[in-house]
Amino acid sequence: MLRRLHKEQPASFEFTPANLAWAKGQMTKYPEGRQASAVIPLLWRAQEQEGWLSRPAIEYVADMLGMAYIRALEVATFYFMFQLQPVGSVAHIQICGTTSCMICGAEDLIKVCKEKIAATPHTVSADGKFSWEEVECLGACTNAPMAQIGKDYYEDLTPQSLSRLLDDLSAGKLPVPGPQNGRYASEPLSGLTSLKDHEGGKAQYNASVQLAMDVRDGIKRIDGTEVPLLTPWLGRAEPATPAKGKPKEPKPAAGKRVDETGITVQEARAVPTGAPKVSAKQRAADAASVAQEKPAGLTAARAGGADDLKRIKGVGPKLEALLNRLGYYHFDQIAAWSPAEVAWVDENLEGFKGRVSRDGWVEQARALAEDGKD
Repeated sequence: MLRRLHKEQPASFEFTPANLAWAKGQMTKYPEGRQASAVIPLLWRAQEQEGWLSRPAIEYVADMLGMAYIRALEVATFYFMFQLQPVGSVAHIQICGTTSCMICGAEDLIKVCKEKIAATPHTVSADGKFSWEEVECLGACTNAPMAQIGKDYYEDLTPQSLSRLLDDLSAGKLPVPGPQNGRYASEPLSGLTSLKDHEGGKAQYNASVQLAMDVRDGIKRIDGTEVPLLTPWLGRAEPATPAKGKPKEPKPAAGKRVDETGITVQEARAVPTGAPKVSAKQRAADAASVAQEKPAGLTAARAGGADDLKRIKGVGPKLEALLNRLGYYHFDQIAAWSPAEVAWVDENLEGFKGRVSRDGWVEQARALAEDGKD
């Protein structure tokens, strides 16, 4: 299926203050130069805010992450979870049409969508409230046929129950998601045939439905204030307020060279208070045990200009500038570093300690110096 941007686009896009704080929090998961790894969650957040993914939203996210627009567009057009056209103001209905649901009546549910919403998928209804599409398996085969409406699953549907759901949603009601035929979860409709000792003491709804009922954001556009902004990788919860300044990038823990565990300052802060602490004396002894030798540098780049060190995976603009200040401008310089020289650079990349050995700069630089391959 050919996926392209909608012919009509809004003039601009920007995150709400709370969603911007959330997005910046997501970016702190990744080291310097790898913020593009956050492209999928940020695009998804933009879609949750607007209902669909517009060109200004894609470019806004690309600018945040320092990506070329085409790279963000490639992601948005590849994944079918991204809606590239306007959707209904109330809800977008996704009918599962894969085998189990098809056998159990998905085609009848699609007929309801054609009659009550629009004759073709990805078309907004005349009143602007709804849109629909047929999708691949949503993983609720035991409760077929089913549909995802907004963020929630509605299972064990019939044409009549789906029609009622659409009427309720149109009237401003938010129906209870989950099974629509009286089942609690995925047990036989006649009742449990095993594990009957677990039949008592249940909550009113099964876990996923209970969460949906607690949050009640199933069809709501997400502005970031619905639930607390959590960044557990930083060892604390952040308030849902705009982030100030540049996001803090994960970096090696204080006094530690990055090893195979890749421990970061943020992870170190999250260690329980009862964990043993490493003394300054022990840290000094650890550092002294690693043979170090400063590699020879240049006072300036050779004739023809410096190499683009950002072609080395893990080197961003800041690291390139730092390497230049240390006298390293060319791939062949880095390719020639000995283990002792790598240890010195690893220890003296302020804010990026351990990056050389962790990302294999010497091997990458050797390939770039020899044949220009990334």
